[in-house]
Amino acid sequence: MSNLAVTDQENANSIGDILVLSGRLKTADIARIARHQDAEGLAFGEAAVSLNILTKQDIDYALAKQFDYAYLSSPDIRLSEELVAAYKPFSKVGESLRAVRSQLLLRWFNQDKLRKFLAIVSPVRGDGRSFIAANLAVMFAQQGQKTLLIDANLRNPRQDQLFKLGKSKGLSVYLSGRAGLDVIQAVPGLNNLSVIVAGPSAPNPQELLGKNTFRQLLNDAASQFDIVLIDTPAANDYSDAEIIASQAGAAMLVARENVSFLSQTTNIANRLQDNGVTVVGSILNDD
Repeated sequence: MSNLAVTDQENANSIGDILVLSGRLKTADIARIARHQDAEGLAFGEAAVSLNILTKQDIDYALAKQFDYAYLSSPDIRLSEELVAAYKPFSKVGESLRAVRSQLLLRWFNQDKLRKFLAIVSPVRGDGRSFIAANLAVMFAQQGQKTLLIDANLRNPRQDQLFKLGKSKGLSVYLSGRAGLDVIQAVPGLNNLSVIVAGPSAPNPQELLGKNTFRQLLNDAASQFDIVLIDTPAANDYSDAEIIASQAGAAMLVARENVSFLSQTTNIANRLQDNGVTVVGSILNDD
């Protein structure tokens, strides 16, 4: 995606057209770039960058548009900038997340209908669990997987902030029987991605998550989505994470460098496995 030598001859919209429409390139500069392109034998993007008219980020943006790759530009602030996968998918962090996505596809997600769910679990607040869950959801959606992210952290939810979605309806409302599948919200600008936020604060989160209604939600989601990721509360503070992971059947552990203790992470892994949960893998978050 970041290769500047990719040409645009076979695409319906040229790189130049895309960048002019987005306000990144002036029409008057196209002829200058074309002359330099012919004289030096360069691709359009390479010629524009060598003339300092465009940046590599501009070319990445245009290529993403050509190949229908969901990718937001910096001026677009409809989502939190913490969603690195949406704003900087070609960064070092983006590449690391892409590698995690590949491993999950190899180790867990496949054609088996029972392998659509994955709970994201970590010991304590501040491990980066919600960050990882949100960015992985974006990554799966960018690959064309129809993806649902459920914020089942009814204690300290974050997904409504990251995706800037209203919290008047969400998981807590659904689990209490006061809403249906209309709690699923599509994310503007990111095709294939939907989110269920945690919803209004409830006095009985553990009881809500233990209801058969949560299992029914997952069953309904399985018929509509390829991938379902579930954010959870801190596992050391509440047993909610174990309930959620048991319903999902699989979990990925997140630990943070210089924050999480190995003993805590190992203890959680053992508890999950004792409850029949498949621990697919772990991430050391050093961000």
